[in-house]
Amino acid sequence: MTTEVPQQSSTSALPPKVPLPTWLQGVGFLAARRGVLRACRARYGPVFELEVPVFGNLVVISDPAMAKQLFTSGAKTINVQPNLGRVLGSGSIFAIEGTDHRRRRKLLTPPLHGKRIRTYEQIVEEETEREIATWPTGKRFASLEPMMRITLNVILRAVFGADGDDFDDLRAQLPDLVAAGSRSATMPDLPRALSRVDPNVHLRLRRARYQETILRVIGEARSDPDLADRDDILALMLQSTYDDGSVMTDDEIADELLTLLAAGHETTATTLAWLFERIQRHRPILDDLAVEAQGDGDELRHAVILETQRSRPVIDFAGRHVVADDLEIGPWRIPRGHNAMVAISLLHDDSEQFRDPARFDPYRFVGSTPSAAWLPFGGGTRRCIGAAFATMEMDVVVRTVLREFRIEPSTARAEALHSRGVAFAPRFGGRMAVRRR
Repeated sequence: MTTEVPQQSSTSALPPKVPLPTWLQGVGFLAARRGVLRACRARYGPVFELEVPVFGNLVVISDPAMAKQLFTSGAKTINVQPNLGRVLGSGSIFAIEGTDHRRRRKLLTPPLHGKRIRTYEQIVEEETEREIATWPTGKRFASLEPMMRITLNVILRAVFGADGDDFDDLRAQLPDLVAAGSRSATMPDLPRALSRVDPNVHLRLRRARYQETILRVIGEARSDPDLADRDDILALMLQSTYDDGSVMTDDEIADELLTLLAAGHETTATTLAWLFERIQRHRPILDDLAVEAQGDGDELRHAVILETQRSRPVIDFAGRHVVADDLEIGPWRIPRGHNAMVAISLLHDDSEQFRDPARFDPYRFVGSTPSAAWLPFGGGTRRCIGAAFATMEMDVVVRTVLREFRIEPSTARAEALHSRGVAFAPRFGGRMAVRRR
């Protein structure tokens, strides 16, 4: 349902609030978020209020015009939800605000956009070829873990440009650190008696180990006599300066590297697993992709990536925290202290935004660009800074796989969503079977 945003003078009170006990809302939000949001939208409309742990008073938005209004509100009105700083560190671009955020984003943009991205394509192809050389033929296997290994090795090589003991240590640390962070982002602190199963405790322990390793790596890079000749992301960070000549501290670089390593690893790998889980159920799409991959075309491949992100968004919400006296969104007035969340999954499943949304149809994006309701990377000034890198990586991985293998069509039942905390993965890891060409 698309709602025309009225003039500010027509704003009224808060949107309808779900009248269930807070504990019940919290359990539903943590255990079955997408189903709960879908049911609430059907009953209360495109904007409603929940009260859940970690997020507190939460206004959920599933209208593209109001989503844009939220994303374009200034830093004096909204800021990022504080739980991201707990996961990625207070120095992460996801945690800083206002002028500091704009300065940092300007500093980090060059390594992740434009010509620089093309220098990483060979790394992606090499890591994909290394991984798929071990794939079984004619036997179904879960694609998620291979995709995790590819994207982890890619981001490690892109960030550090080399291998060694410290990088092997990080390679071993990151999967558990990312998993703990994903669970921690939606979980409140548990009582001390439950510390052994508290993801927040696990996250703090893993963060401490990561910090020790990464600060050693940063120190070694600073003292590298060939630093000026390196083109990896860490070297570029160390040599970059703000407009006033100042530089990022080691702790800030450590937080930004964790952001790149975590956000650029799990979400991309999970999207790829969903892509393979989806396309095997559509023989005509498989055939068209195979033909395209043998040439220089990429239009359908890009459309498949876009449709996978629409139909199976790995991250299903993007939130902001109200810091002004109030925030006006459409006909509603949201007071200070509330959180506002754009429900990406609801927008992507809206039949008024995408015709027949339950159908996997990449051809809807062939020859056209996504509408404002397509938001897998978020929106506004906090749109994912690594979106271009992730898109390039997915394209190269899929192209490389399709040139080496035929993906066997499947009539198996589609895999359900499995919550990994923040991210949603295929329940059985995106199982598929392939045969070499």
